[in-house]
Amino acid sequence: MSDSSSTDPTGTDLVGLRTGALPTDLYIGGAAVAASDGGRFDVLDPATGEILAKVADGTVRDAIAAVDAAHAAGAGWAAAAPRERGEILRRAFELMSANAGDLAQLMSLENGKALPDARGEVAYAAEFFRWFSEEAVRASGELKTAPAGTNRIMVTHHPVGVCVLVTPWNFPAAMATRKIGPALAAGCTVILKPASDTPLTALAMARILEAAGVPPGVVNVLPATRSGEVVSAMLHDDRVRKLSFTGSTQVGRILLKEAADNVVNTSMELGGNAPFLVFADADLEAALDGAMIAKMRNAGEACTAANRFYCEAPIAAEFARRLAGRMSELVVGPGTREGVQVGPLVNEAGVEKVDTLVRGAVAAGASALTGGHRPDGDGWFYPPTVLVDVAPDAEVLKEEIFGPVAPIVTFGTEDEAVRLANATEFGLVAYVYTGDLARGLRVSERLEAGMVGLNRGLVSDPAAPFGGVKQSGIGREGGHEGMLDYLETKYIAVDW
Repeated sequence: MSDSSSTDPTGTDLVGLRTGALPTDLYIGGAAVAASDGGRFDVLDPATGEILAKVADGTVRDAIAAVDAAHAAGAGWAAAAPRERGEILRRAFELMSANAGDLAQLMSLENGKALPDARGEVAYAAEFFRWFSEEAVRASGELKTAPAGTNRIMVTHHPVGVCVLVTPWNFPAAMATRKIGPALAAGCTVILKPASDTPLTALAMARILEAAGVPPGVVNVLPATRSGEVVSAMLHDDRVRKLSFTGSTQVGRILLKEAADNVVNTSMELGGNAPFLVFADADLEAALDGAMIAKMRNAGEACTAANRFYCEAPIAAEFARRLAGRMSELVVGPGTREGVQVGPLVNEAGVEKVDTLVRGAVAAGASALTGGHRPDGDGWFYPPTVLVDVAPDAEVLKEEIFGPVAPIVTFGTEDEAVRLANATEFGLVAYVYTGDLARGLRVSERLEAGMVGLNRGLVSDPAAPFGGVKQSGIGREGGHEGMLDYLETKYIAVDW
């Protein structure tokens, strides 16, 4: 597929998928540019392992060039009227919607996700632009009299400055817009470092933002396989004042240490190990509906995916049987094929990890009611799997699976369920199904998680604060809180 830096001013073909003109160069200062050393890396189709495109491989020199561009554009963008920034984001929402089909197809190609998941992600991702187009005019301050009556306390908010945004491969559009939207609304400029498995969607987003009217240098996109080097170089540049990272807790710890050198403002959305609690008084059909969403959205490759299922003893066997029935009926195949519900995992390492966790659980005494074996053939596929009789200390309960596997454990009491759910270093999201609202709220308060789905299998919403506790992260994305993460608070003592 060829490279093209041109955009369609009508906004009807910005992705370039239909013309074979996908953007494959770096995007710095409003222009498509080659890597400084001419390097490129392969982007593969997870369904076949074949090469989709060769993308420019950013270097440290390119990273500093991106910081140069973002810094140069910073003062002008910060001074732009909030309404102007909001209208540009609204236009980006409209252009994403106009190009939704092509964006979904592109994500299915490079990520592997089934088209229904890809279409859902495009709609979800676009909503961040719409939500923050409205929030751009709401960076309100405060004025009050000091308690002693000696002066006024004036509080204002200002853009934090140049932001480095590091996003994962599992939601290549939504993770980008969830960071770009609030940053631009707040008046910040950004360098987006997308995952090397899925850079094409990020580069397509740059085209959309350019067409929406984002000035050169305000948004820069830097694909790179040398992630550690390029991100470290930017974090040690005094002009960079913000890091927003979504990814594993392991990498998050490293980046927090790097950011500490220059005391860079950080937001971290890290790993999850979401418990899914089903009490005996729950509406079992609703719980199964919720389980299929919480587990199988994006084939389980989501930080919010239900990772551990805890079922009260009286209904555990029935829930497992019926869940296995539903999982076994899902259609597995290339994500771009209509009718497919579960695409391949993103790469060989991902499918090998899932297979290792399942084999380890079975070796320790678990049984697979459906799935449980990696299929032969091309592509990085793994079948939807339900495990029962899982040992309490099995690795599959400790690690973020990131695949279509549902391990089920039985519990006896409410206290035991809460204890099991909280027995992890992670605290991103939890799910609770019960017919007793008082119990549901009581358990929700006791769960150590930043988000709880109470009788719901989906918690993500651009209007809600997304984030975790413990080692699942720092800060919040989405909601009004999402923009506050890109603003500095200034206090002015004044007496008139």
